Amino acid sequence: MRILLWHVHGSWTDAFVRGRHEYLLPVLPEGGPWGLGRAGRNWPAAVSEVTLAALDADSIDAVVLQRPEEIDEVQRVLGRRPGTELPAVYVEHNTPKGDVPWTSHPLSGQNNIPIVHVTHFNDLFWDSGVAPTAVIEHGIPDPGYLYTGESPDLGVVVNEPVRRGRVTGTDLLARFASVAPLQVFGMGGDGLMAETGIYPSRLKLRGDLPTPSLHHELARCRVYLHPMRWTSLGLSLLEAMHLGMPVLALATTEAARAVPRGAGVVSTEVEELRRWAHRLILDPEEARQMGTVAREAALANYSLDAFLGGWDELLDGLPCRRFRSGQVLVPAQERKMQ
Repeated sequence: MRILLWHVHGSWTDAFVRGRHEYLLPVLPEGGPWGLGRAGRNWPAAVSEVTLAALDADSIDAVVLQRPEEIDEVQRVLGRRPGTELPAVYVEHNTPKGDVPWTSHPLSGQNNIPIVHVTHFNDLFWDSGVAPTAVIEHGIPDPGYLYTGESPDLGVVVNEPVRRGRVTGTDLLARFASVAPLQVFGMGGDGLMAETGIYPSRLKLRGDLPTPSLHHELARCRVYLHPMRWTSLGLSLLEAMHLGMPVLALATTEAARAVPRGAGVVSTEVEELRRWAHRLILDPEEARQMGTVAREAALANYSLDAFLGGWDELLDGLPCRRFRSGQVLVPAQERKMQ
């Protein structure tokens, strides 16, 4: 299939484009959220950069939407309405915002475009209304067992921790820095030291490293700390587990399901996590043993093959003009997708 999608979430896209399809990514000279294209990533040859306005709508088999605004953009530029005139699915990467128990999904009032949640937590907490839903859990390319734990530090991966604040648990970092130095990876870290009040000797900003470098540097840290309060399920957590790192995480959103017993500690009690951070920093062997369990769980539950297989099954069920002769695009049934 020829699939149109925007480069919105780099890590998720990195896994998605490793399937057996052709992937068309809109590109603009200025880049930006509507035209990143490949953004220099080492993706398979099946990933092509395209100019949306020059694209023939009949050459597309499906569009994978990730932002509500993309529905109108596709119709405006290509002249086809996703869901009724062009096969489409919508990937929900994020947890709901606002009055969470009552938050309706932007696509909740229609039943032509299935909503694909990346976690069961998302599926549970979003009110998806009459829209058909499915859950396809994350899967990532296995970076291999790289853990050394040679640095008695806590590794954290978070983008824009100052802007996102309590969402990413930025306010908690100082409490952990009093136990062990922090190495913080990710973009948008400028101002973090001033925001948290952590002394320079206890906080090292590593920046937005290329993925292979990130994996090698992160794996040198003794423990992976995941202080996120309200993110769907940070792929950095799954990457750390694949690397063989022991995990300390807040028991929020999907983390409690992703990190099994023995792979680390998941708790809503920050002091408990601090005690375990201190313990694992002092006991490299226990940290290594936990990391081994974490890697086994990640390989079993978040493999790339399972992720791509789930997407193949869902995409195969979409009506497609070019690949299913005699089939026409019809509205989805008003039921949940099984």
